[in-house]
Amino acid sequence: MTKTFTTALSALALAASAGFAGATTLKLNHNNPPDHPVHISMQIMADRVEELTNGEINIQIFPNAQLGTQRESMELVQNCALEMARSNASELEAFEESYSALNLPYIFSSEEHFNTVITGDIGQDILNSSVDQGFRGVAFYTEGARSFYAQKPILTPADLQGVKVRVQPSPSAIRMVELLGGNPTPIAWGELYSALQQGVVDAAENNPTALTTARHGEVVSDFSLDEHTMIPSVVVISNCAWDAMTPEQQAALHTAALDSMAAHRAAWNAASDAAIDEAKATLNVNVHMVDKAPFAEAVLPMHEEVAAKSEALADLITRIKAAQ
Repeated sequence: MTKTFTTALSALALAASAGFAGATTLKLNHNNPPDHPVHISMQIMADRVEELTNGEINIQIFPNAQLGTQRESMELVQNCALEMARSNASELEAFEESYSALNLPYIFSSEEHFNTVITGDIGQDILNSSVDQGFRGVAFYTEGARSFYAQKPILTPADLQGVKVRVQPSPSAIRMVELLGGNPTPIAWGELYSALQQGVVDAAENNPTALTTARHGEVVSDFSLDEHTMIPSVVVISNCAWDAMTPEQQAALHTAALDSMAAHRAAWNAASDAAIDEAKATLNVNVHMVDKAPFAEAVLPMHEEVAAKSEALADLITRIKAAQ
């Protein structure tokens, strides 16, 4: 038995050093529906890497959290029980502090500034920063700017006083709502529709597609464009899956990710604009322009608080601001 076990381990080690032999399937879990722009962009990445590796690498995508919640799938990736997952920078800061720099409200001056950061050296450094935590980032997908929505307009921070706001389980999201005077309430994405409907929370914050693809426009009346954060989706891969690839396969996945990111940027803007039009026309959601200055002033202490956590974070924040 010992000899057989040793032989099996040797075979596994040889396979890992040589890369995947023949075709292999990487399972990728996420919590959006299949018509969501991020799902479509991940499928572009999957098709492209299959093409670039001549079918050696296949990515099988599981939408609607079929393999677990966002948090659960990240833990599975860390433990090498799942090859890939789509999370976002907000939830990933609980696993790797570098992502918290991306979550700071109003750290990006424009969409162009945001794209410069996530597609350049800063973005790549953040994607690589979690290797010691059992995974690395593969791709960023913009999900536009996040704003507040509720059964009333949120036009100033005063409108959030005492309001129960659903947030992601992220220290940055919780702190932001606290500074704005609201009561942050972490709730899983899949439970948010009913939470809004039943009054468990009074408000939420996300990009415009939440009104349509998640049908939140059915249970809120107002969407206020304060655009406090630009938090990207992040596709990650376990160290086990990454290390089992040859350098050529790794390069192919990197190229496929970049290609899908470029396609995603154009598609996202169109989808976001369409979501606002649909929400107004078919769901009767009132969309409000907002003076962002009072919101930005209220949350500015977060920048110093996060920078004080470590020299690495302080340097990252400085680099991001300089990139504008």
